[in-house]
Amino acid sequence: MTLALPATAAGGIDRAEPLRRAVLWLMLVGGAFVFAEPSPYEIGALVAILTFMATGGLRLRPVHGPLVLILVIYCLGLTTAAIPVLWAPKVAVWVVVSWYLALTMIFFAVILADETEGRLEVILKAWTLAALIAAAAGIAGYFRLFPGAFDLFTLYARAKGTFNDPNVFGPFLILPMLMAMQAFFRGNAGQMVRAGGVLAVLLVALLLSFSRGAWIHFGLSAVIMTALLFLTAQSRAERLRILVVVGLGAILLAAFVGVLLSIDKVAELMKERASFNQSYDSGPMGRFGRHAYGWQMALDLPMGIGPLQFTRFFPEDVHNVYLNAFMSGGWTGGIAYHVLIGATLVVGLVAALGRSPVRPAAIAVFACFCGLAFEGQIIDSDHWRHFWVLAGLLWGLALANRVAVARETS
Repeated sequence: MTLALPATAAGGIDRAEPLRRAVLWLMLVGGAFVFAEPSPYEIGALVAILTFMATGGLRLRPVHGPLVLILVIYCLGLTTAAIPVLWAPKVAVWVVVSWYLALTMIFFAVILADETEGRLEVILKAWTLAALIAAAAGIAGYFRLFPGAFDLFTLYARAKGTFNDPNVFGPFLILPMLMAMQAFFRGNAGQMVRAGGVLAVLLVALLLSFSRGAWIHFGLSAVIMTALLFLTAQSRAERLRILVVVGLGAILLAAFVGVLLSIDKVAELMKERASFNQSYDSGPMGRFGRHAYGWQMALDLPMGIGPLQFTRFFPEDVHNVYLNAFMSGGWTGGIAYHVLIGATLVVGLVAALGRSPVRPAAIAVFACFCGLAFEGQIIDSDHWRHFWVLAGLLWGLALANRVAVARETS
């Protein structure tokens, strides 16, 4: 992918495109800083949306209609269910943020349908930089590399970087990790060296987050990406290279983890976190027990109980985004959320198997979204900013693939 400026229909240069890409870059880099709300990402998203609108860079097409409809129904379900509990702390803000995040998904779906290669490259580079910033902070905090770092960048002795929660910090690192892995499957020696450095830093940070969901997410996403790259490889030589890299990578990963486990405090916390038999997981009111009772409630309450109300009935939050959709948005919001996930997986697979020049990147985004969708069974990811970015990218990439196919057949 290159950053060449796009030509307009008249054959000239779209002079607004560098500005659009600059604000897009700032928006994604701002995704690394989630200490408070509104975060730099929210501000950057507003600036980016307004900039694209003002410069004619937003073109909503009829094909975006299904996505817009699903998101509107989902958010209306949340809003309706919230009315009886608007008096409760943070509920109104939560609903507004939900609408805003849905808008950002539409934004990415729209902008990636045009100038796909250049804009996608900006997004991936900015996301990688943001991940490295967050990872460096998390590592510095965990190992107390400077005064105050531990208090700033860890939580419960787990690295959280520039995020509020290690369980959000870990998954945020995964897409850049997948893109770095692709350099070993497809890149030259120089690209492999640079990708190796990025991957090493992000892998250390991911492990130090001690997020079981993030570990599973990364493993599942890596397997899906590798399988799709193998399936879509153009030659035996490409497939052989993938097999060799996977074999060597497994050995290096085992050695890498072994080195980290030689540090006593890392090994101790790793052993504790690797078990799903935690006190808050097991028992009638543990994580999985709450899920069973919650689904029974969801069947009996068509209007749900409203956002952020689950702890009125149970000791802790839902920790299942699919159940939370029904609890927070009733049957309307819950069904719409499930339709959204299913439709995004379908269009994502179309993008991943398409014939566009950005197919490898589409495969990484799709694999990352698959892992995140699976992780949603044990965590509430409905307000994770990068979830909505990934979903929007897949819809935009699917449309870009459709345009590429139409051009080839015309």
